[in-house]
Amino acid sequence: MTPSDHYAVFGHPISHSKSPRIHQLFARQLNDDIVYTAQDVRPECFEVAVRTFRAGGGKGLNCTVPLKEAAFRRADELSDRARLSGAVNTLMWRDEHLFGDNTDGVGLLRDLTLNLGLSLEDRRILILGAGGAARGILGPILEQRPEEVVIANRTLSRARELARRFASLGTITAVGFDQLEAKPFDLILNATAAGLKGEIPPLPDGLVATGGCCYDLMYGDQPTLFVRWGRAQGAKLSTDGLGMLVEQAAEAYLIWRGRRPDTRPVIALLRQGGQPRQTERKC
Repeated sequence: MTPSDHYAVFGHPISHSKSPRIHQLFARQLNDDIVYTAQDVRPECFEVAVRTFRAGGGKGLNCTVPLKEAAFRRADELSDRARLSGAVNTLMWRDEHLFGDNTDGVGLLRDLTLNLGLSLEDRRILILGAGGAARGILGPILEQRPEEVVIANRTLSRARELARRFASLGTITAVGFDQLEAKPFDLILNATAAGLKGEIPPLPDGLVATGGCCYDLMYGDQPTLFVRWGRAQGAKLSTDGLGMLVEQAAEAYLIWRGRRPDTRPVIALLRQGGQPRQTERKC
């Protein structure tokens, strides 16, 4: 019997991941024979974990927090959007060369514009965080021609570095969290990993414009702290990143398998609940 093609998501922590369930649903929809697992991989174990996965016949990987920049450095070849962002969330072996791509930005845009019906053109957008998640979404967001994008981060130097990297694509400003003023934004995106620790960035009141929206790139079975903050601030819509997760996964599936799954029934099913599988890997 021919063994199933093996894919996985690496991250730390990873117990919250719904990616195995998502890809199982994709495979069932398209009648593909694959295995997809979640593996807890600490940053210092990343290189060993990648080699071990490939030696076991692995075909492709997703990488989540905090491994996206490590995956960028590990890739032998890069897509244009991965090169621009400096972060990789999707890896695929082409012969013995490891190809890296970033599907976060297209996944976010598909969820915001197609699933949620939002327009980013001429909008003021605030992005919280300057790590791999922010890197992956900045280029596609700026291509939508917003009025302004502000990056706020605890470490100002990282926000400034990111603003410089993408300055040619639009109007972009960097500030520290302590420099945020109550100047309303049409869309606030939380790209920090603070939610995994039960925290949110320190945010003043008055950041959400009338009719404005809040979107947490993280997700959970219950509303995240940032989603609850957005609702308390009067956002028209405050939601988590489950839709983005499914959309970026569909883009990764397209890269790996050459076919794009229908995301709508998968998002609807996941909103009803379901537990992922997890495998923890040590160095």
